[in-house]
Amino acid sequence: MKTFISVLEDHLEMVKNLAAINGDIEAAGDLLVNTLNQGGKILLCGNGGSAADCQHIAAELVVRYEIDRVALPALALTTDSSILTAHSNDVGFESVFSRQVEAFGQAGDCLIAISTSGKSPNIIKAAQVAQQKGLSVIAMTGGNGGQLLPHASIGIVVPSSVTARIQEAHILIGHWWCGWIEGHCAKSSS
Repeated sequence: MKTFISVLEDHLEMVKNLAAINGDIEAAGDLLVNTLNQGGKILLCGNGGSAADCQHIAAELVVRYEIDRVALPALALTTDSSILTAHSNDVGFESVFSRQVEAFGQAGDCLIAISTSGKSPNIIKAAQVAQQKGLSVIAMTGGNGGQLLPHASIGIVVPSSVTARIQEAHILIGHWWCGWIEGHCAKSSS
């Protein structure tokens, strides 16, 4: 069992290692800004803790992150329990997010597809459908990126194989994106 100081040291090491992928993180931030500035919306999907990250990031964009401003169009595809349960029961879990991309995604939108391993079949399928419909795709993953990366316009591969460290990096990056977006495309609500 690791001590908190040991976990904190692991976290700090992971954060330092993010400098190696800074270019990808910033390119994805610019893609999100361009998507919103051109009238597109942001869709997000992930499982488990990544689903929570989707909801968290969408909330920061729709409500506010650090400044009062107009609402920005972001939709977590992880939140409608009726869609999630009906589709999973009637059709299957592998297409639970791709079906929503089919329904809500439009050319010019951006899908943020989050999978710590890059191997989640439902996330990969959502990215494939997004590409087919003309959406850009940002893959957020870790380890070696898994099978999700070939379906991404931009891949954010956190240099870690520890799920907790990958998830910590994902929300840190997501928060930076929210601030970047607010600074580049948000109008004050006053």
